[in-house]
Amino acid sequence: MGKQFQEIGPALADWVRAQHLFFVSTAPLSGDGLVNCSPKGMDTFRILGPRKVGYLDLTGSGVETAAHLRENGRILFMFCAFDGAPRIVRLHGRGAYHAAGSPQFRQMRPLFPAYPGIRGIVVADLQRIGESCGFAIPRYRFVEERDTLLRWAEKKGPEGVEAYQREKNTASLDGLPALDAAES
Repeated sequence: MGKQFQEIGPALADWVRAQHLFFVSTAPLSGDGLVNCSPKGMDTFRILGPRKVGYLDLTGSGVETAAHLRENGRILFMFCAFDGAPRIVRLHGRGAYHAAGSPQFRQMRPLFPAYPGIRGIVVADLQRIGESCGFAIPRYRFVEERDTLLRWAEKKGPEGVEAYQREKNTASLDGLPALDAAES
Protein backbone atom coordinates (compact mmCIF):
# COMPACT_ATOMS: atom_id res chain seq x y z
CA MET A 1 0.00 0.00 0.00
CA GLY A 2 2.49 2.66 1.12
CA LYS A 3 5.32 3.86 -1.09
CA GLN A 4 8.17 6.34 -0.73
CA PHE A 5 9.81 8.41 -3.44
CA GLN A 6 13.32 9.84 -3.51
CA GLU A 7 12.02 12.91 -5.32
CA ILE A 8 8.99 14.39 -7.03
CA GLY A 9 9.34 12.94 -10.52
CA PRO A 10 7.34 13.98 -13.59
CA ALA A 11 4.38 11.62 -13.03
CA LEU A 12 3.99 12.58 -9.37
CA ALA A 13 4.43 16.27 -10.22
CA ASP A 14 1.63 16.04 -12.81
CA TRP A 15 -0.67 14.36 -10.28
CA VAL A 16 0.08 16.94 -7.56
CA ARG A 17 -0.53 19.84 -9.97
CA ALA A 18 -3.91 18.35 -10.95
CA GLN A 19 -5.23 18.47 -7.36
CA HIS A 20 -7.53 21.37 -6.51
CA LEU A 21 -7.03 21.14 -2.75
CA PHE A 22 -4.14 20.45 -0.41
CA PHE A 23 -3.65 20.58 3.34
CA VAL A 24 -0.77 22.14 5.29
CA SER A 25 -0.02 20.95 8.83
CA THR A 26 2.34 22.43 11.38
CA ALA A 27 2.75 22.35 15.15
CA PRO A 28 4.56 24.32 17.82
CA LEU A 29 7.31 22.69 19.88
CA SER A 30 5.25 22.87 23.06
CA GLY A 31 3.25 19.75 23.78
CA ASP A 32 0.52 22.04 25.06
CA GLY A 33 0.42 24.00 21.78
CA LEU A 34 -2.23 23.62 19.13
CA VAL A 35 -1.55 21.51 16.04
CA ASN A 36 -2.72 23.29 12.88
CA CYS A 37 -4.10 21.87 9.65
CA SER A 38 -5.12 24.36 6.95
CA PRO A 39 -6.86 23.59 3.65
CA LYS A 40 -5.45 25.48 0.68
CA GLY A 41 -6.71 25.92 -2.85
CA MET A 42 -6.54 28.09 -5.93
CA ASP A 43 -3.38 28.17 -8.00
CA THR A 44 -1.05 28.64 -5.02
CA PHE A 45 1.17 25.52 -4.90
CA ARG A 46 4.44 25.13 -6.81
CA ILE A 47 6.97 22.35 -7.22
CA LEU A 48 10.26 24.23 -7.07
CA GLY A 49 12.58 21.25 -7.51
CA PRO A 50 12.71 17.47 -7.08
CA ARG A 51 12.71 17.89 -3.29
CA LYS A 52 11.49 21.49 -2.87
CA VAL A 53 7.98 22.95 -2.87
CA GLY A 54 6.29 26.21 -1.99
CA TYR A 55 2.96 27.93 -1.84
CA LEU A 56 1.61 31.44 -1.90
CA ASP A 57 0.13 32.37 1.47
CA LEU A 58 -2.92 34.60 1.26
CA THR A 59 -4.19 36.71 4.15
CA GLY A 60 -6.61 34.88 6.39
CA SER A 61 -7.92 34.87 9.93
CA GLY A 62 -5.17 32.58 11.21
CA VAL A 63 -1.42 32.73 10.92
CA GLU A 64 -0.42 29.44 12.55
CA THR A 65 1.74 28.18 9.69
CA ALA A 66 3.95 31.28 9.71
CA ALA A 67 4.34 31.17 13.50
CA HIS A 68 5.13 27.46 13.65
CA LEU A 69 7.61 27.65 10.78
CA ARG A 70 9.38 30.55 12.45
CA GLU A 71 9.61 28.55 15.66
CA ASN A 72 10.67 25.14 14.36
CA GLY A 73 10.34 24.75 10.57
CA ARG A 74 8.37 21.47 10.59
CA ILE A 75 5.69 21.19 7.90
CA LEU A 76 3.57 18.57 6.16
CA PHE A 77 1.67 18.94 2.88
CA MET A 78 -1.06 16.42 2.10
CA PHE A 79 -2.85 15.86 -1.20
CA CYS A 80 -5.83 13.51 -1.59
CA ALA A 81 -7.39 12.15 -4.76
CA PHE A 82 -11.07 13.06 -4.61
CA ASP A 83 -11.66 11.69 -8.10
CA GLY A 84 -9.92 9.01 -10.14
CA ALA A 85 -7.87 6.30 -8.45
CA PRO A 86 -7.57 6.56 -4.66
CA ARG A 87 -4.31 8.13 -3.50
CA ILE A 88 -2.87 10.22 -0.68
CA VAL A 89 0.52 11.94 -1.03
CA ARG A 90 2.31 13.44 1.95
CA LEU A 91 5.31 15.74 1.66
CA HIS A 92 7.20 16.10 4.95
CA GLY A 93 9.72 18.88 5.16
CA ARG A 94 11.50 21.73 6.83
CA GLY A 95 10.08 25.04 5.79
CA ALA A 96 10.56 28.76 6.02
CA TYR A 97 8.09 31.61 5.88
CA HIS A 98 9.01 34.56 3.65
CA ALA A 99 6.80 37.56 4.38
CA ALA A 100 5.70 39.82 1.54
CA GLY A 101 8.41 42.36 0.81
CA SER A 102 11.32 40.24 2.06
CA PRO A 103 14.19 39.56 -0.39
CA GLN A 104 13.28 35.85 -0.63
CA PHE A 105 9.64 36.74 -1.27
CA ARG A 106 10.57 39.19 -4.03
CA GLN A 107 12.79 36.54 -5.65
CA MET A 108 10.01 33.89 -5.73
CA ARG A 109 6.99 36.16 -6.28
CA PRO A 110 7.05 35.89 -10.12
CA LEU A 111 6.39 32.13 -9.83
CA PHE A 112 2.86 32.73 -8.53
CA PRO A 113 -0.34 34.47 -9.70
CA ALA A 114 -1.06 38.08 -8.76
CA TYR A 115 -3.80 37.57 -6.18
CA PRO A 116 -4.92 40.37 -3.86
CA GLY A 117 -4.10 39.95 -0.18
CA ILE A 118 -0.81 38.09 -0.53
CA ARG A 119 0.81 37.67 2.88
CA GLY A 120 3.93 35.62 2.11
CA ILE A 121 5.42 32.53 0.52
CA VAL A 122 6.14 29.26 2.30
CA VAL A 123 9.06 27.21 0.95
CA ALA A 124 9.98 23.72 2.16
CA ASP A 125 12.85 21.34 1.53
CA LEU A 126 11.36 17.86 1.58
CA GLN A 127 12.68 15.15 3.88
CA ARG A 128 10.15 12.46 3.01
CA ILE A 129 7.86 12.01 0.02
CA GLY A 130 5.34 9.23 0.49
CA GLU A 131 2.02 7.95 -0.70
CA SER A 132 -0.65 5.75 0.81
CA CYS A 133 -3.77 4.13 -0.52
CA GLY A 134 -6.54 6.62 0.15
CA PHE A 135 -9.09 3.80 -0.10
CA ALA A 136 -11.37 5.48 2.47
CA ILE A 137 -11.31 8.95 0.88
CA PRO A 138 -14.74 9.78 -0.59
CA ARG A 139 -15.18 10.88 -4.18
CA TYR A 140 -16.06 14.51 -4.79
CA ARG A 141 -16.58 16.53 -7.94
CA PHE A 142 -14.75 19.82 -8.32
CA VAL A 143 -17.18 22.58 -9.28
CA GLU A 144 -15.10 25.74 -9.13
CA GLU A 145 -12.71 27.74 -6.99
CA ARG A 146 -14.30 30.04 -4.43
CA ASP A 147 -13.48 33.70 -4.94
CA THR A 148 -14.66 34.91 -1.53
CA LEU A 149 -11.15 35.50 -0.13
CA LEU A 150 -10.07 37.36 -3.25
CA ARG A 151 -13.19 39.55 -3.24
CA TRP A 152 -12.64 40.26 0.49
CA ALA A 153 -9.03 41.36 -0.15
CA GLU A 154 -10.02 43.46 -3.18
CA LYS A 155 -12.76 45.19 -1.17
CA LYS A 156 -10.37 45.97 1.71
CA GLY A 157 -7.65 47.20 -0.65
CA PRO A 158 -3.92 46.98 0.12
CA GLU A 159 -4.10 49.36 3.09
CA GLY A 160 -7.09 47.55 4.58
CA VAL A 161 -5.40 44.17 4.20
CA GLU A 162 -2.25 45.52 5.88
CA ALA A 163 -4.33 46.89 8.77
CA TYR A 164 -6.07 43.51 9.12
CA GLN A 165 -2.70 41.72 9.20
CA ARG A 166 -1.42 44.11 11.91
CA GLU A 167 -4.55 43.44 13.97
CA LYS A 168 -5.03 39.70 13.41
CA ASN A 169 -1.80 38.15 12.08
CA THR A 170 1.01 39.11 14.47
CA ALA A 171 0.70 36.04 16.74
CA SER A 172 -0.55 32.46 16.59
CA LEU A 173 -3.40 31.14 18.72
CA ASP A 174 -0.73 30.03 21.23
CA GLY A 175 0.86 33.50 21.25
CA LEU A 176 3.89 32.63 19.10
CA PRO A 177 5.18 35.51 16.96
CA ALA A 178 3.95 35.27 13.37
CA LEU A 179 4.07 38.38 11.20
CA ASP A 180 6.00 41.35 12.52
CA ALA A 181 4.00 44.56 12.47
CA ALA A 182 6.59 45.92 10.03
CA GLU A 183 5.95 42.99 7.66
CA SER A 184 2.18 43.33 7.67
